[in-house]
Amino acid sequence: MSTCCINPSILSADFVNLEAELKRISNADAVHVDVMDNHFVPNLTLGLPVVERIQAVSPVPLDAHLMIADADRWAPAYADAGVASVTFHAEAAIAPIKLARELRARGAKAGMALRPATPVEPYLDMLSELDMLLIMTVEPGFGGQSFLDVTLPKIRRARAAIDGSGIGVALQVDGGITEETILRAAEAGANVFVAGSAVYGQEDPAAAIERLREAGIGAYARR
Repeated sequence: MSTCCINPSILSADFVNLEAELKRISNADAVHVDVMDNHFVPNLTLGLPVVERIQAVSPVPLDAHLMIADADRWAPAYADAGVASVTFHAEAAIAPIKLARELRARGAKAGMALRPATPVEPYLDMLSELDMLLIMTVEPGFGGQSFLDVTLPKIRRARAAIDGSGIGVALQVDGGITEETILRAAEAGANVFVAGSAVYGQEDPAAAIERLREAGIGAYARR
């Protein structure tokens, strides 16, 4: 795992020209695909059929973030579709360990996300069941929100637990990531960064990815 992975969110891309938008971020580590059902979060984006088409044309692996209710039922289908990494919300899963194992059994990396107010401590014992832990740095549901600094202590606690466990779990943050906020998130211990407008809001998304990556690597090294 790189010390700084940049996963642009297509929530900020031009949905009419998604294939072209994906080509603009071919230097990314993965493309972050936000799946919202208008139940778990108050927004509706795209579902499995569109994700399958994105999977077919994307030059980089898919990092699917499922902001959906009843994750135990629906998440495995995304692994079956060939998505590289599938992240479900702890708040939406009845049996998170079982679900994580099922995702892995179907060939995907298993990720688990926590909303800003959800404590990380109850889930630290299941780190060995995960490939990635996602700490939301905004309330899930909408792009363009400001980074919540109140989540930084939780990121630090999660990093300390991961390092103490000796397990190579990636620590992802999602929400309000810019060239400025990535410094604080990386210094707190995050090493995978979801960026929407900070990439797709720039004239050259590929160059924006490189700037974010360089900033993140430097900040992570200063921990």
